Amino acid sequence: MMKKMSIPTSKTSLVLFLCQIISALDVPLDSKLLEELSQPPTITQQSPKDYIVDPRENIVIQCEAKGKPPPSFSWTRNGTHFDIDKDAQVTMKPNSGTLVINIMNGGKAEAYEGVYQCTARNERGAAISNNIVIRPSRSPLWTKEKLEPNHVREGDSLVLHCRPPVGLPPPIIFWMDNAFQRLPQSERVSQGLNGDLYFSNVQPEDTREDYICYARFNHTQTIQQKQPISVKVFSMDSLNDTIAANLSDTDIYGAKPVTERQPVLLTPTGSTSTKVELRGNVLLLECIAAGLPTPVIRWIKEGGELPANRTFFENFKKTLKIIDVSEADSGNYKCIARNTLGSAHHVISVTVKAAPYWITAPRNLVLSPGEDGTLICRANGNPKPSISWLANGVPIAIAPEDPSRKVDGDTIIFSHVQERSSAVYQCNASNEYGYLLSNAFVNVLAEPPRILTPANKLYQVIADSPALLDCAYFGSPKPEIEWFKGVKGSILRGNEYIFHDNGTLEIPVAQKNSAGTYTCVARNELGKIQNEVQLEIKDPTMIIKQPEYKVIQRYGQVSFECIIKHDSTLLPTITWLKDNDELPDDDRFLVGKDNLTIMNVTDKDDGTYTCIVNTTLDSVSASAVLTVVAAPPTPAIIYARPNPPFDLELTGQLERSIDLSWIPGDENNSPITNFVIEYEDALHEPGVWHYQTEVPGTQTTVHLKLSPYVNYSFRVIAVNKIGRSQPSEPSEQYLTKSASPDENPANVQGIGSEPDNLVITWEPLKGFQSNGPGLQYKVSWRQKDVDDEWTSVIVANVSKYIVSGTPTFVPYEIKVQALNDLGYAPEPSEVIGHSGEDLPMVAPGNVQVHVINSTLAKVHWDPVPLKTVRGHLQGYKVYYWKVQSLSRRSRRHVEQKILTFRGNKTFGMLPGLEPYSSYKLNVRVVNGKGEGPASPDKVFRTPEGVPSSPSFLKITNPTLDSLTLEWGSPTHPNGVLTSYTLKFQPINNTHELGPLVEIRIPANESSLILKNLNYSTRYKFYFNAQTSVGSGSQITEEAVTIMDEAGILRPAVGAGKAMASRQVDIATQGWFIGLMCAVALLILILLIVCFIRRNKGGKYPVKEKEDAHADPEIQPMKEDDGTFGEYSDAEDHKPLKKGSRTPSDRTVKKEDSDDSLVDYGEGVNGQFNEDGSFIGQYSGKKEKEPAEGNESSEAPSPVNAMNSFV
Repeated sequence: MMKKMSIPTSKTSLVLFLCQIISALDVPLDSKLLEELSQPPTITQQSPKDYIVDPRENIVIQCEAKGKPPPSFSWTRNGTHFDIDKDAQVTMKPNSGTLVINIMNGGKAEAYEGVYQCTARNERGAAISNNIVIRPSRSPLWTKEKLEPNHVREGDSLVLHCRPPVGLPPPIIFWMDNAFQRLPQSERVSQGLNGDLYFSNVQPEDTREDYICYARFNHTQTIQQKQPISVKVFSMDSLNDTIAANLSDTDIYGAKPVTERQPVLLTPTGSTSTKVELRGNVLLLECIAAGLPTPVIRWIKEGGELPANRTFFENFKKTLKIIDVSEADSGNYKCIARNTLGSAHHVISVTVKAAPYWITAPRNLVLSPGEDGTLICRANGNPKPSISWLANGVPIAIAPEDPSRKVDGDTIIFSHVQERSSAVYQCNASNEYGYLLSNAFVNVLAEPPRILTPANKLYQVIADSPALLDCAYFGSPKPEIEWFKGVKGSILRGNEYIFHDNGTLEIPVAQKNSAGTYTCVARNELGKIQNEVQLEIKDPTMIIKQPEYKVIQRYGQVSFECIIKHDSTLLPTITWLKDNDELPDDDRFLVGKDNLTIMNVTDKDDGTYTCIVNTTLDSVSASAVLTVVAAPPTPAIIYARPNPPFDLELTGQLERSIDLSWIPGDENNSPITNFVIEYEDALHEPGVWHYQTEVPGTQTTVHLKLSPYVNYSFRVIAVNKIGRSQPSEPSEQYLTKSASPDENPANVQGIGSEPDNLVITWEPLKGFQSNGPGLQYKVSWRQKDVDDEWTSVIVANVSKYIVSGTPTFVPYEIKVQALNDLGYAPEPSEVIGHSGEDLPMVAPGNVQVHVINSTLAKVHWDPVPLKTVRGHLQGYKVYYWKVQSLSRRSRRHVEQKILTFRGNKTFGMLPGLEPYSSYKLNVRVVNGKGEGPASPDKVFRTPEGVPSSPSFLKITNPTLDSLTLEWGSPTHPNGVLTSYTLKFQPINNTHELGPLVEIRIPANESSLILKNLNYSTRYKFYFNAQTSVGSGSQITEEAVTIMDEAGILRPAVGAGKAMASRQVDIATQGWFIGLMCAVALLILILLIVCFIRRNKGGKYPVKEKEDAHADPEIQPMKEDDGTFGEYSDAEDHKPLKKGSRTPSDRTVKKEDSDDSLVDYGEGVNGQFNEDGSFIGQYSGKKEKEPAEGNESSEAPSPVNAMNSFV
């Protein structure tokens, strides 16, 4: 019985492809057959429906078609025939319908705008193209317009309109500045879909005059530019200033400050709008809002969710983008603009319409005369498209009638077709949004059978493999196919054959007797044809000697064999691979006829080598691994662990010994070094294996010593350099007889847990050590060094026994002996233990303390008698604590400190003591139970030490020539303070230090006023305290004397460091020199007058005259900005004196300490030399002594004052 099934694609892809076409009675792709069969035209290439062309280039309107005979082409333009022969600018390509309109040689693209349609026609029918709308691209210029500047208040919204010229296609809009840089956009500023630039709220930084809208026309590669737009943003402050400048004092003016506003939608306007989009397009919805703060946009779909994976947010979420929309995306979309003051929303009702799209497009139909068929044209859209049919480009209603054709809506039914029924039918599906046009031909062919498979084609297959014999055919009507074996053989039938619909004969398992000639016969009502093919069965290729696993020493030679057996008519090729890749390009690899040899092997040759044998029909392969090892004297390569021993046998059974023998397993190329023997005691520890012994690897028997009362099983493990084998199977069990114990418990101890007991402990014997049933222990004890008898007790198999009523901490002799039902173990050895400890009874005596220095002391004590320790002496503990600080006379609770001294030590050091303090201590003895009583408290004192640094140093009240220092006493005086030491020195503008001055201050002072300092000079101070022992650590600080009597030199705003550069040396100014000369002249006149008066004997009130004629002032310093002004007699200036420049808050920068310096004593009777050194002496006087002759002879100048400032 025949079977019909499809041919596997992997085996006959070409036959399958051809026969699938033939089975549908489509035109086959056989080139010879195509030359003979007639076929209606088919459009293969055409221009797009909406064809926008570059007006500067030639217009090419494509139309390509195929058919037999080759089709001819014609065109219509705007529905009428387009005679290309009458237009010299239009040509048609040879053997093609493509039009070329020559624009570059004088033609105008605008003249050729219109709707074009191509028709391809032969004797079998006519196919038509889509309506191709030709439109030249346009990129018009911007219309001239006068743009008024935009004046807008800060915080208001703003829209800059682009309004680009209408181009074809529409231009791409973007905003840039004069430097051709894109304007930055954000949630506040962004471009809308219409190209306008929207400001949710303007800010002062939005002010600029070059907001430029650009339109880029891609087809013509041109960019058009709008006139720049100017935006001026008025802030509230500037607006108020403007209003104030234009109103009188009595007018009420003032713009409101920037106020926050809730969102208002700039686009779209209103509360609702509608949007229509076509199926498959991209839906873009936009919402841009004004408001302050800038609103945030959120999108939702009412009654549904936004489609996942197709929804995107653009333009800072102001644009909702949904790609590939469908009717399901219709609905109401709400955008919500929200800020901190409220929200606004807009609902966009989206309707998704659809241009026509195919459900079932009509397909070409190849029929035989008298057959039936249908053309189906089904399309969908929104609204539902209308279906219309054309025949050869003519509406079917006015086309020539065909009795075999019946139109039923979207279907044309053909019945009993004839050859004259061949035609090309067009289906047009259209609605208001577009149309679809599809050509499908009906080709009625009457052809006798043709066999496309070459005659006498030879098929070769390997025995026991499937054989596929092709019989590609064509005919109309479809022929019947029969197969015969031999020229006059009978028709093939039966389960051993499979007949495929495409004519192929399959022999599932081809044998040697399957070889021969096979005949394929194709027949229909128009004729019959046959074709013969040959089948040869070949012997399979085999590798009869495969490459083997090899281990080779480095620098050796190795060879892999690959000996094959194959069919004598097939030519095999042998290929060698290494690790599934080509062999290295190396002369060391020699490929022979049936082997691979590697010379001078190296480590990189390690890997898998594969021999692949290929013939034209089959392929076989075999692999082997090469392992490269070190050359001698490296030991032989170890491949694997040994196999476990087997066949264990017990012989020579005795009470305390037995012989065990075994047979070793395979050592796997690594010699067995030793055997490990393990045993299991099934009586006491079943399932637990213990180490027994081990023997050399050359030995296969062992004599084992046994313990009584053990049920033995043995197993053996072999060991080589790789590792241990799996254990062997257990031997038979052997139970030894019982006996008295051979050993006693180990680790016997006697330690008391209470003062009146003795706890005796030991490690009990393991199960196999008991040597028999009824294991017990005899515990014996007696007091050491006392003529006393042993006290014994027999206890069960436990590990502890407690002896009560013992004296406290006395030594005992102890022994523990094992016994069982068969007797006692040997006499045990004795151990010494002690009964329980108690707390020590007495305290250490004669406690002495030797103070070494202010922070370290040494304590001594006498040891307590050992009998009073009443336990193991562990050491002594010294408790000590500070009672009070002798410098403060204040008591406070201080935690005790404890030092432990191990063993029988009778002294120790006490570190970390505080100087000038009173301490107490006591000593206690320690044993295993605890501490004994404390010795009487011993009081000792530490001597004075150096103090810590003063707690703070502050410098206040800077004047022209003085500074006030305040300080705090040291936190840790460590003794009686005797004095303070103050050292200071000036610092110039290069940070160099001047001479150092030192002052000693009584300890009871806390402030000091330093006088007669240089003005506008920085000083560095070093301050510390002293005790009788010495000086403590110092604290440092810096300060600057001021420049004028106002005290603070305030820099002008924005002056900064540049202020110093505006100050000049007035001593070099002409006006100053003149002033000084006038003063000198006046003094000279006064002296002359005084001299004359004195000579006359009269009295002249010089003091009053001097008061009345004070010296003119030098150039003053302005108080408001800290700069030097011009000299003027009309102004009342303050005298310029020595001062310092300090920060405006009168603070001094801290350096090494946070402390401050305070005033000290009643005053300072001292001044500074010209070099800044201090020459006065400390004095307790409250009033300042007159200081004469100590002033600098050089007139002070602002420049010098500034140079001294650091």
